[in-house]
Amino acid sequence: MPQDVSIRARLAMAMAFLAVLLVIGGLMGVGGVFVSNNDVKELYANRLASSEALGQANVALSRARLWLYRIALDPTSPDVQQETQTARNLLTAARSAWDSYRALPFSSADEARQARDVNEKFGLLVTNGLDRMFAAIDTHDPARIADVWKNLPPALFIDVSDGMDSLGGTQVTTARELFDAAQTRFRWFVAIAIVGIAIALAAAVLAWRSLQRAIGVPLDRALNHFSAIANGDLTTHVEVHSRDEMGRLMEGLKAMQGKLIRTIGVVRDGSRQIEMASHEISEGNVDLSQRTEEQAASLEQTAASMDELTATVRLNAENAKQASDVVRSTALLTDQGNEATQAVVRTMRGLSDSSGKIAEIIGAIEGIAFQTNILSLNAAVEAARAGEQGRGFAVVASEVRSLAQRSATASREIRDLITDSLNRVGAGAKQADRAIGAMQEIQASVKRASHLMEEIAVASEAQSKDIEQVNQAVSEMDRVTQQNAALVEQASAAALSLKAQSGQLETAISVFRMAQV
Repeated sequence: MPQDVSIRARLAMAMAFLAVLLVIGGLMGVGGVFVSNNDVKELYANRLASSEALGQANVALSRARLWLYRIALDPTSPDVQQETQTARNLLTAARSAWDSYRALPFSSADEARQARDVNEKFGLLVTNGLDRMFAAIDTHDPARIADVWKNLPPALFIDVSDGMDSLGGTQVTTARELFDAAQTRFRWFVAIAIVGIAIALAAAVLAWRSLQRAIGVPLDRALNHFSAIANGDLTTHVEVHSRDEMGRLMEGLKAMQGKLIRTIGVVRDGSRQIEMASHEISEGNVDLSQRTEEQAASLEQTAASMDELTATVRLNAENAKQASDVVRSTALLTDQGNEATQAVVRTMRGLSDSSGKIAEIIGAIEGIAFQTNILSLNAAVEAARAGEQGRGFAVVASEVRSLAQRSATASREIRDLITDSLNRVGAGAKQADRAIGAMQEIQASVKRASHLMEEIAVASEAQSKDIEQVNQAVSEMDRVTQQNAALVEQASAAALSLKAQSGQLETAISVFRMAQV
């Protein structure tokens, strides 16, 4: 090919030719597979299925004939009914298989004609033969069964069986013809594939030679120039012999060589400036690293102080919670004492009410004693009037008056005691009322103290959280400061490394030899 034809065009033509061959081969392969698939489908779905259906129908029909023959030999057998049902089932199976065969496509018009002929013979066999035999069996008359069987023409069975066998042979013949045609197509496809492979190999050889001239030789020249540049030799002269992609590659290599010469000069000057700047950066980083370390130490001390303060506030919060719990318990006990005092007051008031009732009873007793004393005086007066006869009655009246006086005296003493008890119960009730008032005041004070302790506990907890947040902030500042210190150290190390690398860069650049120097 001419040198002006681009490598892209050459590759496009080679790939287009190979693509055409690939498409042709692919289409041939797809066509061959499609035809082979149709042949296989015809063999399996039609011919094999037809042969299988014909075989099943013929076998079922023959077995039904054998069962009927067995019944005709022994019409009085107790198994006649079961054998008759078996024969009917086999006849049904034969009809089903025959219908399945007729539902499949025929290979030719001749096969369709044969199938119609066999179908008519099958109908004659069922109508004139099998149905008459089944009707005779249903009469349960042995003589009639034997007579019907003897009079059945064997040609009915033979014609149907021979017809099915002939149709089966047709399926085999058709399958053989399909196989022979497939073998012929296979040989043609193999021959065409061999020719296509030979053409593809010849085209590949031609394409390789063309691409070797267009790519291999210029690439070797370019590799030699790259090797010289890699060895530091920038004095070689790059020549361009074509205008294709490899020619443009050589032009780019020539331009790269010139730019590399200019770049190395600029880098050499820049490396010296980088060395000076990195020295200054290194000194500044050392100073900054010292100040950062001092700041980090101060933050560590602050963080330690904040940890101690946090622990103290947390302890105060816990103590406040415990005190709040104690005050709450005291309030509960005060409530219980108040309730007990109120119960005592209620008890004293009950005693006071009972004492009042007792005083009323004693008043009644004093009244009875007074009346008794009066009665005894009247009795004594009457006894004195009676003289000698009333002396005994006078003695009794005297004793009764004495008892009435003692009862009155005891009643007064009991009244005095009850009055004293009522006075004491009243005083106790007043003291209990004062105790209840004091307990209520104590209860109110305890509740206020509990409320204050709870507020103190909540405030301490909030203060603890705030201090923890401050502590976290200080810790974060400490961590950031440590990171900054590490970054400063890294920057210092990077500056030193940059200084060393600038020296290495200067050393590496000194390898190149340039014509300008």
